[in-house]
Amino acid sequence: MANFFKKAFQDMKASAKAQHEVDKANFQAVKAESKATWEEAKLSPSARQAMMQEEHEKQIAEANARKAAAQARIDAAKARKK
Repeated sequence: MANFFKKAFQDMKASAKAQHEVDKANFQAVKAESKATWEEAKLSPSARQAMMQEEHEKQIAEANARKAAAQARIDAAKARKK
């Protein structure tokens, strides 16, 4: 019985340590994202517009890739049906 509790407390300690590492990493990520947002906010309007245009083009390219993949799945399903 004593070994059970000893192992349980060791597991809790390891779990807490792992969660602490996750929390630290998440905190650093949020801190970096916040700084990036602050730096972007200080951009000139034309620079901000160019950055937004790049982001829109990236999103359009991703959407087109998803659309092409879906169309390939549709074509494959139709081919299997025959």
